[in-house]
Amino acid sequence: VNNSERVYKKTSGNGTIALYLGKRDFVDHVDRVDVVADGIVKVDPSGLNGRKVFVYLACAFRYGSDDLDVIGLSFRRDIWMKKVQVYPAADGNPTKTPMQESLLKKVGEQGCPFSFQMPTNLPCSVSLHPGPNDNGKACGVDFEVKAYIAKEASNPDEVIDKKDTCRLMIRKIQFAPTNKAGPKVELSKQFMMSDKPIHLEASLEKEIYYHGDPLTVIVKINNETSKTIKKIKVSVDQLTSVVLYSSDTYAKEVCCEEFAENIAANSIFEKSYQVTPLLSNNKEKRGLAVDGKLKDEDTNLASTTLSQGDKEMQGIIIHYKVKVTVTASGGGLLGGLTGSDVVVELPLTLMSPKPADRTDVAVDAVEA
Repeated sequence: VNNSERVYKKTSGNGTIALYLGKRDFVDHVDRVDVVADGIVKVDPSGLNGRKVFVYLACAFRYGSDDLDVIGLSFRRDIWMKKVQVYPAADGNPTKTPMQESLLKKVGEQGCPFSFQMPTNLPCSVSLHPGPNDNGKACGVDFEVKAYIAKEASNPDEVIDKKDTCRLMIRKIQFAPTNKAGPKVELSKQFMMSDKPIHLEASLEKEIYYHGDPLTVIVKINNETSKTIKKIKVSVDQLTSVVLYSSDTYAKEVCCEEFAENIAANSIFEKSYQVTPLLSNNKEKRGLAVDGKLKDEDTNLASTTLSQGDKEMQGIIIHYKVKVTVTASGGGLLGGLTGSDVVVELPLTLMSPKPADRTDVAVDAVEA
């Protein structure tokens, strides 16, 4: 394996098969997904006892931890799965990637290459953040490559021993596309006992923001009423749709800032506000969606799900909205009773930037 490439390896408990992957992050470009191609399984035929070796790639929704029994505490549903037979080779001489060629040189004749093409309507890797007192695996969508020894690919009656399997988790991720002009929304609202409206316009400086960057929200107000505007609140909600048997959407506020203002009656006002939605400020929130991670690395709030819009997606789908709330208080005797809010909402795309082509530090096959 050359010096700029890192390889991930997992060996079965009995040592008969070993799974090698050239990378674990696969990019969803919306109209196509990277082929899961840089993989081989090393097979020692002497340990097979007449059985075959298969590999599957599965995208699954899971809830609860692996070691809980099945009394409603642990739940897994495959959203998509593809299986291939790698030994004995079922499809002659498939085209090999340069990474597969170099892995085959390394492991010799016992190497069996495989590849998978994911469809474009699968969700990305995402987890729902467990609460402070929750143990075990969080709920979420994950992707798993698993090699196993069996007589048949999918016989429900065949028991496959854990020591005859090896698996590596991979991630399906999306990166931000080219930025465009941000969204803008306007609303005029008239209040009781007032014949003129408050006109509110809010816009985002750009369409896409990167995790950790402050969002700039531009607020313009034409206050034609006799009310004084005392407060402007800018908040960001994460909308998580869990689409399995039915579709349920949960909203969680991930950021909220209030700004004291004094916008007089019959006046015009314009100002930019900055807020930054961060996972670190929401650690205690149970059920918050975060980007999927491998092992215990750091993560961030889940990225917005980009889709072609025409295909039904399953799993967990993420959107965000920015809410601007303008609070006006009336004058006179009824002032306290006729306080009023004007609220507008803007769609927000929150993602990671596309990384520059990076070369990993040279490491020989690492047991993942």
